Amino acid sequence: MADALPDDPKLTKTRVLVFFSLATLSLMSALDGTSISVALPSVQIISHELHGSAIETFWTGTSFLLASTVFQPNFAAFSNIFGRKVLIMTALTFFLVGALIACLAKDFTSLIIGRSFQGVGGGGINAMTEIIITDIIPLRLRGQYFGILSAMWAVGSVTGPILGGGFAQSVNWRWIFYINFPFIGIGGILVLLFLKLIRLPGSVLKKLSGVDFTGTVLFVGSISSFLIPLTWGGVLYSWSSWHTLVPLIVGIVGLIAFAVYEAKGTANPIIPVTVFQNRSIIISYVTDILHGMILWCILYYLPLYYEAVKGYTPIISGVALFPITFTTAPSSVVVGFLITRFGSYRWAIWLGWATSTLGLGIMCLMDIDTSVPAWVFLNLVGGLGLGILFPALAFAVQASVDSEHLAIAVALFSFLKSLGQAIGVAIGGVVFQNQMLKNLQQYPALEPRAVEYSQDASGLVQVIRDMSDGQDKSDLKKAYADSLRIVWAICCGLCGLAMLLSFGTESYDVDRALDTTQGLRTEKADDSDETDQPKEIEERGKSTLIS
Repeated sequence: MADALPDDPKLTKTRVLVFFSLATLSLMSALDGTSISVALPSVQIISHELHGSAIETFWTGTSFLLASTVFQPNFAAFSNIFGRKVLIMTALTFFLVGALIACLAKDFTSLIIGRSFQGVGGGGINAMTEIIITDIIPLRLRGQYFGILSAMWAVGSVTGPILGGGFAQSVNWRWIFYINFPFIGIGGILVLLFLKLIRLPGSVLKKLSGVDFTGTVLFVGSISSFLIPLTWGGVLYSWSSWHTLVPLIVGIVGLIAFAVYEAKGTANPIIPVTVFQNRSIIISYVTDILHGMILWCILYYLPLYYEAVKGYTPIISGVALFPITFTTAPSSVVVGFLITRFGSYRWAIWLGWATSTLGLGIMCLMDIDTSVPAWVFLNLVGGLGLGILFPALAFAVQASVDSEHLAIAVALFSFLKSLGQAIGVAIGGVVFQNQMLKNLQQYPALEPRAVEYSQDASGLVQVIRDMSDGQDKSDLKKAYADSLRIVWAICCGLCGLAMLLSFGTESYDVDRALDTTQGLRTEKADDSDETDQPKEIEERGKSTLIS
């Protein structure tokens, strides 16, 4: 444990405004990412007004999340060539264009295009926000900043579905997109005015020559082919259907080809193999995927428990998430500050996984008759554990790589968490379907429709709502709760696995000097000085990693 904090960069008004603008953009991205995809009534109301088909309704919810996941590593790679400010403004432009298209949409094609543009922008904002923090804040002090950003994400993720459902039911669904414009305006103006970073030398043509176009096409195409069947498997098409298997296999083969090409075929790889330089970074990335899987599985399926089993409305179901989401935010902030104070992070990783394992384990006690005080308490523990892991895992990744690879390492951390979210929902869907089929076959009255009922956890919510009160409805709720219990048990097992893996994480020195080619310009720097600053920074010795 370190005895003293390193010198804190001056808390100038400019630095505060830069961080405020980044936090605002993070909140906006989280709000927009969950306002439709998790708020089922929003999708249903939009589908009715725009006369959408089932597959169009499906893509309305998933296009944002897919696009935001796919392009994050590209934003990091391009920001090393063209500069951070150019890329975050590019991301914000994509988001603005997407919001305009979506709020003015007259049909589902326009809406899906708008959501996809917003997804590209949202993913870029997520990646660039974290990268810029590493450019302006020394490693030892980043815990508190990343804790606050994680809290903003948690707040946005839980309030997004509530706002989405509320706007769709009580005002107009287009307000889901109108609400973005104040955030875009405030964040964009602050970024333009106060994010004054060191400029990268070189002409545009020279910078373009450094872009790995082949790797970009391979990566985007392959990861899209991999993720798309994960989102529709068991929903639009069965897992054994060629619609699911063919793109999944093509995606896996493409990702293998991408890895080989990046290792041997290009001088400027998007994801350098040298990023995976030690055991700790590999363990941190694997557990990051597991964290995303578990977190999104809970955020997706827990509201369905409240709607299907407890009979709550979608908005009340969103409120019922508060015990888990509003413990995630403060625990993330507190642990971020503690990591900064003590200068160590492994204790937080171990505590986070131990608490998460306990929390997901006791969630298995939730049943059809669980009282309100009981489910509130049962959700608190898991929220605390998952919140602790946000800054802890981010710190482990950043401490495990050298400054040269920090930007792509941070973007990979964000990308892999998003990848884990897609995988988590897919695995949860497979587990739910199999358990629901098995459970329904135990009830003679429900057995004839067991296959139909078990296909889609979210679609079954409306089936339960439309049923008359009686034994069949009670049995269906019981089967639903029992099926979700196995989902929580699988998540608990994944937490336990991650905890075991985390014991292999090494301890690295966090008291490093800030080493970046794209930090904030000093107030005294003039244009002639700015072109020389990157060379001075590059000549600094790389911080030593110590076990």
